[in-house]
Amino acid sequence: MQMTFDDKTFLVTGGTGSFGKKFIAYLLETYKPRKIIVYSRDELKQYEMQKDFNSNLMRYFIGDVRDLDRLTQAMRNVDYVIHAAALKQVPAAEYNPMECIKTNIHGAENIIKASISCNVSKVIALSTDKAANPINLYGATKLCSDKLFVAANNMVGDNKPRFSVVRYGNVVGSRGSVVPFFKELILNNTDHIPITHKKMTRFWITLDQGVKFVVDSFLRMQGGEIFVPKIPSIRIVDLATAMAPEIPKKIIGIRPGEKLHEVMCPSDDSHLTIEFPDHYIIAPAIKFWEIKQDYSTNQLGENGKYVEEGTDYNSGTNKVFLSVEQILQSNYLNS
Repeated sequence: MQMTFDDKTFLVTGGTGSFGKKFIAYLLETYKPRKIIVYSRDELKQYEMQKDFNSNLMRYFIGDVRDLDRLTQAMRNVDYVIHAAALKQVPAAEYNPMECIKTNIHGAENIIKASISCNVSKVIALSTDKAANPINLYGATKLCSDKLFVAANNMVGDNKPRFSVVRYGNVVGSRGSVVPFFKELILNNTDHIPITHKKMTRFWITLDQGVKFVVDSFLRMQGGEIFVPKIPSIRIVDLATAMAPEIPKKIIGIRPGEKLHEVMCPSDDSHLTIEFPDHYIIAPAIKFWEIKQDYSTNQLGENGKYVEEGTDYNSGTNKVFLSVEQILQSNYLNS
């Protein structure tokens, strides 16, 4: 398991983001990759990242996932692709739908085409709980992206690449997430903490957990799965209490396109959902004629069982919730 990624070349789209930096740091600390390519469109973020990631094996490509030619050029001789680039802000997507579609859907199609052209070995696309039963444009575009990556396995038959998806919830401390937002308010001596709804819940995962889950998914995948980690939920009110117990809370209402609770495995997919000790997979609904499709045993030999009909994995009914004390005692706020 330790040697799997040694002497391999990785390309990370959106590599200057929170996940990309943490993933690359993990690769450099844990394995001996041949090359790591950061593919993103922001030259300033790449310039700043090079100060911390200046190993001889690092490569930096300015490019947009909307640009198929540039993607194909960047993917030459690449073994593994992690597709983390996306337009992620829910309200921004509601107001700028075409831009979100161009990046999240057409960009996904370009990743698939370039990966096939360059004979990449494996591709994992990062998804979101908002892609399950989506009610906002961002979630709808990520559902389309998920479907594209799953179906891409049928395009290649028994050849490479293999495509899979990793879906998880809110990443603690990532740019634009609630923890840094609350921290900024607290530092600026706010007179209240805004809460969208007193009953709102979210799945909760640290960057370290997310990175490790993606690495494990590369080892487990055979192609076509949507991997979902088993992670705790939190109540947003409890998070605010943990971070700012003395500051009043103010209910401001749910934002455009926002859900009260998130779902990662919808009940409509229960006939496709397989439970493993620390994760679920959603098997593809379509058939791949050239691929054996027994997803109850993965590439590491781990065995899972299909869930009962009608089962869903919902942040509001999750079996594990973090209390205020657990949030404070854990490393969740310092991730």
